[in-house]
Amino acid sequence: MKYTKSGGQTGAGPKEWFTGTVQIDGIRNPDEQSAIGCAHVRFAPGARTAWHHHPKGQTLYVTDGIGLVARRGGEIQEIRPGDVVYIEPGEEHWHGATSGRFMAHVAMQEADGNGQVVTWLDHVTDEEYGA
Repeated sequence: MKYTKSGGQTGAGPKEWFTGTVQIDGIRNPDEQSAIGCAHVRFAPGARTAWHHHPKGQTLYVTDGIGLVARRGGEIQEIRPGDVVYIEPGEEHWHGATSGRFMAHVAMQEADGNGQVVTWLDHVTDEEYGA
């Protein structure tokens, strides 16, 4: 068993990865004991990720608010507290808050053999977000 005391800092989501105000609390990074990475991510109204994909897929667990998730070429799905979303390996997608509500989720993803957990792509346009 490995126990890690709370003490991490909340960090701003990088502008290269997000549109709008996003705060990230890291839970764990992949290491020699486990390939799992995990973070609690909070999105202000209208904030969202850029398009991205994960080599081993991603699981989102919504903890608060109302959000949106979409895969490239697919319809936008509303997500609420308690919802679990599994995104397939390599599936291009985005997720974030609705325009009028905050949203928070726990994001879990596994690193590949090279330690890669995500590939960031282009930003979601206002047209794509509002579709």
